[in-house]
Amino acid sequence: MSYFHDSEICRSILDSLPAGLCVVDMQKQIVFWSDGAERVTGHLRHEVIGSSVSEALLHCDPGCESCNDDCPVARAMKTSQPIEATGLLHHKTGYEIPVRIRAVPVHNRHGSIIGAVEMFEELQPAASPNHRDDAPRLAGCIDDVTNVASHALMRSYLRETLATFVELQVPFGVLSLRLEGLSHFRASSGPEAASSLLRVIARSLEGALWRTDLVGRWSDDQFLIILNGCRQEALPSVLERIRSTLAGDGIEWWGERRSLPFSIGQATAQPDDTVESVLERAQKSLETASACRTHAASASSGSSGS
Repeated sequence: MSYFHDSEICRSILDSLPAGLCVVDMQKQIVFWSDGAERVTGHLRHEVIGSSVSEALLHCDPGCESCNDDCPVARAMKTSQPIEATGLLHHKTGYEIPVRIRAVPVHNRHGSIIGAVEMFEELQPAASPNHRDDAPRLAGCIDDVTNVASHALMRSYLRETLATFVELQVPFGVLSLRLEGLSHFRASSGPEAASSLLRVIARSLEGALWRTDLVGRWSDDQFLIILNGCRQEALPSVLERIRSTLAGDGIEWWGERRSLPFSIGQATAQPDDTVESVLERAQKSLETASACRTHAASASSGSSGS
């Protein structure tokens, strides 16, 4: 008898695959979840077995809220053909990961379809200044929580950018973004939830920026963004893009959707600027934006209560 008839050996082979692999029945409920699926999604086997694959959101296109009849698993079972696609999965910690999906229908010995196998593997993320091959990975250069540039690296990069502006007149802008109420959020929901939310925001900021821009963790609740080649007149469109990107950002925590409001300050390089003067203008702009947001929220609350 062949060793490969042993189900445990077959399972160990599937679990050894680096890609994620799950098997679903005709109701699209998960009946098998590999070690690779745990690694890619962050969801452990016991958390998903018996659940609908739509709850894991493994193969939704951007903007899709749930699995539907057009998803690869459904199409594979409907057409009896292998299906390939790309999409997004929502990691357990909240951020989205682009993936390549292959769904194949499963037949019983009589030829009837009884489910599908879905394999998903991470696509290479789009190149960004925070993940360049030559990006410094020395201790202190990368923030441990968000994996974006650290305060020290951002300050060094800002000095270099300002020197280029002085020498070659290449314009740049600086954005200061603060998550409002992060300390209270951390106290009420726990440090893990706060770290998860910070990672989500960091990932979204990277996705909203151009390849030549740089985002870093400036303080506990604040990110700094350096926009290379950005003039004053271009800032409104950049701000709108960032606001739109972050508008729906949040994390699922103990069955609830959790998020925080944010404020953004801005500054562009001026003649005779120093690192401190640019940062000071961005910070003053941030405080003004934060005060306006608080005032608007109070006014809205007062109107609804009257």
